[in-house]
Amino acid sequence: MLEIGNYNTLKIIKDLDFGVYLDGGEGLEILLPARYVPVNVKTGDEVEVFIYHDNEGRLIATTARPLAVVGEFRFMEVKSVNPTGAFLNWGIMKDLLVPFREQKMPMQEGRWYVVYVHLDHLSGRIVASARIEKYLDNVVPSYIKGQEVDLLVTDETDIGYKVIINNLHWGLVYHNEIFRSLEKGESLKGYIKEVREDEKIDVTLAPLGYRKVEGIASLVLESLKVHNGFLPLHDKSAPEEIYALFACSKKAFKQAIGALYKEGIITIESSGIRIVPTKT
Repeated sequence: MLEIGNYNTLKIIKDLDFGVYLDGGEGLEILLPARYVPVNVKTGDEVEVFIYHDNEGRLIATTARPLAVVGEFRFMEVKSVNPTGAFLNWGIMKDLLVPFREQKMPMQEGRWYVVYVHLDHLSGRIVASARIEKYLDNVVPSYIKGQEVDLLVTDETDIGYKVIINNLHWGLVYHNEIFRSLEKGESLKGYIKEVREDEKIDVTLAPLGYRKVEGIASLVLESLKVHNGFLPLHDKSAPEEIYALFACSKKAFKQAIGALYKEGIITIESSGIRIVPTKT
């Protein structure tokens, strides 16, 4: 079945000068304009496309990738405002509408907001909502302790940062478990620390087995995660290289990686340090 507002793999059924038509099922033909047609495709081939409505309300396809699909939360910029609502830069030819009824307060051009992308139940068109609370915590959380999850940072509070977990639930990362500032709208990986009896969820940015490591060692771990588990630094690296990345002395860095090595969290190689994969 065709998924409007998401990616679909569809077969080319017509090849014309201005584009190709794709089989949308049940006799529906959807135009993929020529500018988006991959090279060397022909009738009968399948292509992955994003399906949305053009300004006339017709379904249209693109191989461009929007900033968010239906069912996702994203931090997006208001491109313009008119009597219909606010229009977000969606990353494709069409801007994404936030109707006035879906705004907490009047949105302003040039400002950024966390929104939820969904299909409007009245028009069937793709819209966004800044009233994100009503789209969260609607299903019982079934996470397990230590589970890796996707996070979107939404706000900072007195005790930590509010995050959206897997586009489904609210979560909280505590200040005392963070060793760098987080930015609103930042997407990153996290780990379930606890699902409490009231179904509130605590999250940490480091695998649970690593939480006892503090200070410079925690910074090293976070940097390893960002760089796919490897850093070209070790106990023989120049002090300037170490300071540029961690703003610490070489001695402090050596102590940190020594502690991580003793805990079995990293290995030290001739070319750098590498995180040891956690056992599942």
